[in-house]
Amino acid sequence: MSETKQQEATTEAEVKDTPVEETSVKTDKAAPTAPVEEKKETTTDAPAASRDAGRPRGPGGGQGGDRREKRNPRRARRGGRRDDRARQEFDQKIISIRRVTRVMAGGRRFSFSVSMVIGDKKGRVGVGIGKAGDTQLAIEKAIRDAKKSMIKVVMNKDQHIPHDVHCKYSASEVIIMPAPGRGLVAGSSVRIVLELAGVKDVTAKLLSRTKNKLNNARATVEALKQLKG
Repeated sequence: MSETKQQEATTEAEVKDTPVEETSVKTDKAAPTAPVEEKKETTTDAPAASRDAGRPRGPGGGQGGDRREKRNPRRARRGGRRDDRARQEFDQKIISIRRVTRVMAGGRRFSFSVSMVIGDKKGRVGVGIGKAGDTQLAIEKAIRDAKKSMIKVVMNKDQHIPHDVHCKYSASEVIIMPAPGRGLVAGSSVRIVLELAGVKDVTAKLLSRTKNKLNNARATVEALKQLKG
């Protein structure tokens, strides 16, 4: 009887020690995790597709087309505003700008002197000077002064002068000669005056050594006054 009892006890112990039930339980627990991963993948892919579908694509297939389409109308709008601006009556060029210092009892005072030439390139030209504490104000004064001293240049239909002219103003001396087919040959402020006056095919020469651009410009204007049709 004792041997049979010992055999039954050993079989019960072996059954308890076998991990068959534990492995079966582990496989049963791990089984439901597989479909959960598949659901996560499907949920992450869905928003990406919806985002791409909602964005408009450009003409090249990319997503930057909407930005380009927005920029082009703005450029067209700005260009239209520039074209709508009123054109100035006269062209203008500054020939010299100087800072003038004046010594007073309380110290030094600074101002600006601007010399300017204006013209419409159709025969009218003028030289003016303006002085003020600000450059913009000095330019406005110079334009007003140039309009007051504006002259009409005698030219033919081809904008050529009829004959040679020679003039001396202060220390400046200039001579202007017609030269058909050569274009405008001049230098310094003499070229600016002739260009804004609209004179073509002339040769100008400064006979003096002065470098005062204002006097050279005024000598040119005095020479153009001597033209007779």
